[in-house]
Amino acid sequence: MAADPFTRTIIQEHLRSAANEMFVRLGKASKSPIIYEVLDYSCAFISPESELIAEAQGVPGFTGVLPFAVQSILDKYDPGEMLPGDIYATNDPYSGGGTHLSDVCLIGPIFWKGELVAFAANKAHWTEVGGMAAGSWTTDATEIFQEGLQLPAVKLYEGGEAVDALIDLISANVRLPDMTLSDLYAGVAAIRAGEARVHEICQRYSLAALRQSIRELLDQGELVAREGLSALPNGTYEASDWMDDDGLSEDPIPIQVKVTIDDESFTADFTGSSPQVSGPINGTWARLQSSCRVVFKGVTSPGHPNSEGSFRPVKVICPEGTIFRAKRPAPVSTYWEAGAAAVDLLWRALFPIAKDRLTVGHFLSICGTSLTGKHENGDLFVLVEPQAGGWGAGVDRDGESGLVAQGDGETYNIPVEVCEARYPILVEQYAFDIVPHGAGEYRGGRGLVRDYRILCEEATLTTTFGRHRYPPWASGGGQDGSINSAAVFPQGSEKPSVWRGKLARHPLRKGDLARLITGTGGGHGDPHDRPVERVREDVRNGQVTLQQAEEHYGVRLQSETLELSGISAARERRSDGVRKGAKIGSRR
Repeated sequence: MAADPFTRTIIQEHLRSAANEMFVRLGKASKSPIIYEVLDYSCAFISPESELIAEAQGVPGFTGVLPFAVQSILDKYDPGEMLPGDIYATNDPYSGGGTHLSDVCLIGPIFWKGELVAFAANKAHWTEVGGMAAGSWTTDATEIFQEGLQLPAVKLYEGGEAVDALIDLISANVRLPDMTLSDLYAGVAAIRAGEARVHEICQRYSLAALRQSIRELLDQGELVAREGLSALPNGTYEASDWMDDDGLSEDPIPIQVKVTIDDESFTADFTGSSPQVSGPINGTWARLQSSCRVVFKGVTSPGHPNSEGSFRPVKVICPEGTIFRAKRPAPVSTYWEAGAAAVDLLWRALFPIAKDRLTVGHFLSICGTSLTGKHENGDLFVLVEPQAGGWGAGVDRDGESGLVAQGDGETYNIPVEVCEARYPILVEQYAFDIVPHGAGEYRGGRGLVRDYRILCEEATLTTTFGRHRYPPWASGGGQDGSINSAAVFPQGSEKPSVWRGKLARHPLRKGDLARLITGTGGGHGDPHDRPVERVREDVRNGQVTLQQAEEHYGVRLQSETLELSGISAARERRSDGVRKGAKIGSRR
């Protein structure tokens, strides 16, 4: 019996609510700060045909990735032999939903009266999966085998019972087994919650109604996406840029994209970008798909919930063996650098036709940070987190300050209080970085400075701060933003011993200070067009210094009262030109 439109809508909302419940369950059950504080994970329902049905709000870099993970399970296991209670795990970067080995996908088939209804799936950053470096990602790996334990679509639970041999294998190959297994069991709990909610839907509305609702949900997603696509002008749009380096050499890495929009499709072609490199910044096919899906969604239907239908018009072209689609056994532990670069290329290519939906360049990099060492009792600690920074200006607004990068979206860094309570560090500074960059009629958002004072005897610092050489881009006469950097100040020194974007297990001693600096976003429009009152507010709020107000905006303010004491000749000429243009325009 067919369900009426109201019932179908209720079922669809049930599915989305259940995906969010899985998300909450996973976060509450994990012992890892990277999960329960940073929220570096995602949850979704996937159809038996490996189509995304409903997805919780999580990491944008994982958008639409879980269907690829489910497909890798279907490629290896016969659905007819799957049992209720089975759970599969995969973290293979080169197949399915692979990104890097730390992102482990757990997948559970859901049955109703013997029929496969859907899969509940999640993808979470496990703090430790082994490898050459504590925390399992590093900037100097040269092959996948150095980056941790690989789980090539294995069955972890059979008929509801854990496969103890595999659990033991995981525990024996990681440095923090209690924390890692908590990540595993949290993912299992999320799958069980999703399974229960789907059973409730089938019990209340019938399996036929559920399937009808899913088909309509996917078709509606496609309809909304195609309406958004039709609003974009047909044509070909291109962008090129450079990635800083691969962590092993100083050589910059060329990248490019060509986006073709027509009535039926949105095609992103990355042909011509660099071959895969020796260092671990290489990207994966699943992450590239996600990059394209994120940008497509942003310029077509950002307010509509994600489903596979939302991405049916998207086509991605990229040769294997390139920086965005590496082949085994290339290292990929800091894959997010390539993923973010792909997003930014698409963003820059489409900015001229989507200025009302896109900003100019932001600090871009996840600015991944890993600080490891030992507590007083000798136990290992691993602090892993992203950093927040500055977003670019829009054509009618300033950029956001202190916001995580696009690739992390709904995530956070670890709160100061948690850092100091859980790890032997003191957070001596957490402030906006007021640099002379990002000026414009609408200015770029400010990056941040975060200082970690080391309180244990020894520690190591690993960072991958992309855009260390090439700053966020600007438009319309605005100023480029500032670069991301990591610095180390030895105890008692005011000069850094190192100031770089990428560090691999850099040694720290008690009293040393690690300074993490994220970039300010690019500006839009001529800075001399920024109203004096806005400049004054910037100075009053500590976002612009008096010197910057004069040098970049042509506004001289009194230091005590912030009263206007003069404007520069350049600003006066700019104002005269605008006034004359306005008069001419009014006569026309």
